[in-house]
Amino acid sequence: MGLNPYNAADFIQETAPGFRPRVGIILGSGLGGLADRIDVVASIEFKDIPDFPQSSVEGHAGRLILGRLGGMPIVCMQGRIHLYEGADPQDLAVPVRVLKLLGIEILLVTNAAGSFHKDVGPGRLMLITDHINMTARNPLVGDNDDRFGPRFFSMEDAYDPTLRDHFKAIAKEMKIELAEGVYLHYLGPNFETPAEINAFRILGADAVGMSTTPEVLVARHCGLKVAAISNITNLVAGLSETKLSHEQTLECAKLAAEDLEQLIIIFLETLKRELLKTHIKEDDNGNS
Repeated sequence: MGLNPYNAADFIQETAPGFRPRVGIILGSGLGGLADRIDVVASIEFKDIPDFPQSSVEGHAGRLILGRLGGMPIVCMQGRIHLYEGADPQDLAVPVRVLKLLGIEILLVTNAAGSFHKDVGPGRLMLITDHINMTARNPLVGDNDDRFGPRFFSMEDAYDPTLRDHFKAIAKEMKIELAEGVYLHYLGPNFETPAEINAFRILGADAVGMSTTPEVLVARHCGLKVAAISNITNLVAGLSETKLSHEQTLECAKLAAEDLEQLIIIFLETLKRELLKTHIKEDDNGNS
């Protein structure tokens, strides 16, 4: 028997009774600072949640936070689980399904990534338009859980065009340079070889990292709208003048972290205003 997302969701709902988040946020390596800006309703360690996979990577706090950010009721994963940690791919379906059961309709995913373009180097942000999954792993392989979605589903426009346009408009107004491109998921935990980077460039990759696609696959399977942003922490092998390391990733993630935090907060504020325009009334717990 695998992990049961219903057990995890029930536990979380008992910890924060009546609270219904509208947006889920997954924070990547070195990006946990956004969690400090949440008006917290409940904060729960991953290890304390039944049937919830654990993260073991430095820079991933392993904490689930429920509260308000930019006026929106949200649930934030401060850290994530990666395939390279040895997790069963099917276990990676659990966190997103738990967020779905809690009530989210939109999933915002962030990650740290290496750029294929010298003009989009450390300190820049890249809005993901599509992805290439080079891991040969998919959390949806196996028996389909019809409670969440169909056996077969489309990944066209997986990164919602309307949400992307929203982020681009906000970035323009805030004078934040927001690149766009295709994200390639590499299994890791080693960084890519120069030969692999050359192959990935031919495939059409603009940035590479070790996460995100499992979460996006599961989110689209269960009908969530998705937006994702890469925090560029380095240039890829063959372009970078410094040796790649996880320590470099964590340090360079700080360069654009404030821009990313502001971008997400303003996005949530404007999303809240849009909801009010449609006359969705919420109580103090975020319920409509």
